[in-house]
Amino acid sequence: MAIDWKGVFPAITTKFTDKDQLDLVLFEKNLNAQLDAGVNGIILGGTLGEASVLSTSEKETLVKFTIEKVAGRVPVVLNIAEGSTREALQQAAYAKAWGAQGIMLLPPMRYKTDHRETVTYFSTVANATDLPIMIYNNPVDYKIDVTPDMFEDLTVCSNIQAIKESTRDVTNVTRLINRFGDRYSILCGVDTLAMEEMLLGASGWVAGLVCAFPKETVAIYRLVKAGHVAEATAIYRWFMPLLELDIHPKLVQYIKLAETQVGIGSETVRPPRLPLVGEERERVLKTIQQGLATRPVLPEYLQLKES
Repeated sequence: MAIDWKGVFPAITTKFTDKDQLDLVLFEKNLNAQLDAGVNGIILGGTLGEASVLSTSEKETLVKFTIEKVAGRVPVVLNIAEGSTREALQQAAYAKAWGAQGIMLLPPMRYKTDHRETVTYFSTVANATDLPIMIYNNPVDYKIDVTPDMFEDLTVCSNIQAIKESTRDVTNVTRLINRFGDRYSILCGVDTLAMEEMLLGASGWVAGLVCAFPKETVAIYRLVKAGHVAEATAIYRWFMPLLELDIHPKLVQYIKLAETQVGIGSETVRPPRLPLVGEERERVLKTIQQGLATRPVLPEYLQLKES
């Protein structure tokens, strides 16, 4: 399946039972909510998916289960975040063997590569697979800035097709479009900047709070791209206190608490993460409950066409 890198791609959470096993029943419930809302793809094994504590066999189970349930309606993308080129190549081979339709690829973990090393890492993985790739550029959290000059060097890799733009600098969207035109699709990776970046030309949104609020997330995207900016803005302003849960180090716990409150998730995380307790949990819960109490009535957004 070729990937049209536009629209809403949820970085979906991994569900666990209280016995620390994959909870595929609850996972499917959330997955169905995403598909019913009109998302354009599913990303597995990202930060929200708690990939760093998943075994290879669990990743295989999640990929194959998701592909079966999605049944070709949208592409399934596997995240790769590894410390070595060798392991990244192995994960790319697994992604292909398991049936994933694409890869989201982070820079090397735990070592700050320079320009040559970063480009070599990405191009080595890209040249070893025919799967389409989205480069995840998040220098705030991962300390490596994939610069426009690096993306220039990577243009020779035809399967590097998209950029998850998480620099927190909205001008980077304009900078990339000015330099590369439509060579790369740009998807916002920061919930609190999504509407701004889409208005500047980003083609999509790799979203976090979509895990709990899929319809609102897709509605904003569809409204923006159809030119209904005022309607999108009203929903976005309501959404902002919730979207800010995505930019905290405990985004996994915060978003899982939100999923629980809307009935499509649980608070269970895998150690060393721990569920929220005390004042912190009450504070986050208050934000979620305030959002639910004022949840907007959405327009009929699924039939909207891009202007």
